[in-house]
Formats: sequence, C-alpha cells, structure tokens
Amino acid sequence: MPKAYVFTRNGGPETEALIDVDRPEPGPEHLLVAVRAAGVNPVDYKIRNGYRRPGEDGGTFPAVFGGEVSGVVVETGESVTGFAAGQEVFGAPDSGGYAEFAVLPQSLAAHKPAALSFTDAATLPVAAATAYDGVHQLGLAPGATLLITGAGGGVGVAATQIARAGGVRVIGLASEGKKDLLTSLGAVHVASGPGWPERVRAAAPDGLDGIYDLVGGEVFAEAATLAGDGTPLISATVRPEEAERHGGARVERARTAAVLEAVADLVVQGDLDPQVGARFPLERAGEALREVESGHARGKVVIEVSE
Repeated sequence: MPKAYVFTRNGGPETEALIDVDRPEPGPEHLLVAVRAAGVNPVDYKIRNGYRRPGEDGGTFPAVFGGEVSGVVVETGESVTGFAAGQEVFGAPDSGGYAEFAVLPQSLAAHKPAALSFTDAATLPVAAATAYDGVHQLGLAPGATLLITGAGGGVGVAATQIARAGGVRVIGLASEGKKDLLTSLGAVHVASGPGWPERVRAAAPDGLDGIYDLVGGEVFAEAATLAGDGTPLISATVRPEEAERHGGARVERARTAAVLEAVADLVVQGDLDPQVGARFPLERAGEALREVESGHARGKVVIEVSE
C-alpha cells in the first residue's frame, strides 16, 4: 500500500505518523499524481495544532500533511481537459501532499516546465504563489521601497526576489542568521528583535512605499506604525479583522493555474530561485516539519519521494 505522513488528531508532534493508506481516487475534475516532491510550510503544523481557515470545518482523521506537490500524472478524472497520464505537473492538492500519491484539482494544477526540477516545482504552489499574489497586490513601481517582515522564510525569500525583479528596493526583516541569504538576494537586511522598527526607519529615512507582513502578531502591529498615509499594508498571516484594525488587509490569494505558470516562468527565467535549504525523504517527513516548526529554516524545506 502507498504511504503518507499524517496526523491522527489535533495536537503536537506526538500525533504524527507515517502510515499505509489506500491509493486515492481522482474525482471528475481531478488528477491523481505520483508525488515526486512536497513543499513544507508553517501552515502545515498550524493545521495539525488545530488552526482552520475561515469557513473550514474540523476535518477528518487521519489527515495527510502538505499543501504543495509536484509529480507525474497517473490518472485523470472524466471531465479533465489539458492533462494526460505521464505528464509532469505541480500544484495544490486537495487532501495533503506528504504522500506517495496526491489528488490535485485541475484548476490548481499546472504543467511543469522541463527546465524546472520536481524539487523546485514543489516549492511554488503555496510559498511562491503567496509571494507573487502579495507583491502584485501591492503594485509598487520600480524604485519604491518595500518592507518584508519574515523575509528569511519560504514566502519571504520568494517575495524578495519577485519584488527585486520588478525594480523594487526591499528591506528584509529577519534574524541575524539570515543576513547573508537576504543580502545575496539584493535586499537590505534589518535584524529582527526588540527595537527593529527604529532600525527600519534608519534603513528607509524617506519612508516606506509598502509593507508585506509574513509574521503576524506583535510584529504586524509594530509594522503598522511604520505605514504612512496611503502606504499599503498587507499580511499573509493575520485574520482579516486584525488586518483592518491596523489599517491593512489580508493578501488576496488568486489560487489559479495562471499564477502557478507565472512563478514557474520566473524560476526558468532565472528571476526566482526557490532557495531550497533542506531536503528530506518521505520516511523523515517529521524531521522536515520540525525544521520548519523551529522557525530557523533557511529558505524552503522539501520532502522528496522516491519513484
């Protein structure tokens, strides 16, 4: 039987296990994919802890981790068009991606360019697509200055590169350990920790033209104090009501195949390096999740699945 890495109830790492599961069946508008790689994101452990997006129910158990995969189409649903068995794809699965097989809605799947590795492709549907949506929502002109909080994580690294490709000056808030990574991407690094808003003001004496928050909580509230009149402030982490309370907004996720194709093109063109910092086999998926849950992962963490 195929294997999948799951959590058996809401809770901590003690709820996780690698188990045998039935091979999933694709619905009429879905693709069954043999997974070659799965991206690991903070939202994965947050969902295990009990987090749910607005409108979502509690789910069923065991639940497979993961929201982004790449792989090879095994079977297509009867209503699927534009995809066929044997084609290489990537996208956002319906019911988890830390597994040997996953089911993708055709609306959230895209063909993987031959020049794009399975590992890099698996980083795009959540992290890079969120980065792309946020940067384009801000709509900053070349020469503008953008603050990105949490710039050293998967979304932040992608957002930094996408903004820089558009000629935007990026100030990246991150730990001191991620300074070299951010400066290598062309960002101005500002160390996180107490007093960081003053350090941002020193780095941007003429003010900010936009703020993209990837941390939430107190950091988001402090970032809001740096927003001048008319400065767009968006967050990928706080709830809509909290964003509005501070004069900001949530990132508007497009969740389309067109965005997946756009970020894949950026990688192929050399404008976006997913910066995969660690790779783990499926058998060590728990270690991969701990790497992200620690908050110290550099760039993206990816689970690679053997053929």
